[in-house]
Amino acid sequence: MLLNTIRRAAVMGVVLVTVTGCTTMKAEDFATQGPQLQLEEYFRGKTKAWGFFEDRFGNVRRQFTVDIDGTWDGDELVLDERFLFNDGETDRRVWRITKESEHSYTGRADDVLGSAAGTAYGNALHWRYDIYLNIGERDWRVAFDDWMFLQDGGVMFNRASVSKWGIEIGSVTLFFMKPEAPKSSAEIRDFCWVAAN
Repeated sequence: MLLNTIRRAAVMGVVLVTVTGCTTMKAEDFATQGPQLQLEEYFRGKTKAWGFFEDRFGNVRRQFTVDIDGTWDGDELVLDERFLFNDGETDRRVWRITKESEHSYTGRADDVLGSAAGTAYGNALHWRYDIYLNIGERDWRVAFDDWMFLQDGGVMFNRASVSKWGIEIGSVTLFFMKPEAPKSSAEIRDFCWVAAN
């Protein structure tokens, strides 16, 4: 009887953590961390990214690369993102991002509902937005809770929790590199292995 009660409590605890999230992390927590992340500077010009989507059970469902061309006119950052998935599918998203203040950004794209809201401090950016994702034969409205962390050498980590109705359904992991970062496949493989372990 006691064992069943403990099991039920443990299951409810897992469900509660899944629904409410388990972090109280804020962008402000990284105010003293460097290098300083400014989206309009980092994404100006060419950027390359490698990523994958994991379901909530930790299974990698899709892998992809992204070629990003960024322009900044002093008011608006435009990111033209070209996706190539491992099954041969391609996609494109164009972000239009405005720097609202020293630490805040808003962003729009065709498949984003309303605006994305971002807060940046130190080497970190925290984005939140709702987006339509094509899953199977349907478009699902999902919420992204997105963190970016700039590292030395023009490398940036990106981890996003993806949820629907408040329940996490998966996550997206991305690694961005600028042209001055290591380019060989061996260097990229070693870098990604270290970052993931």
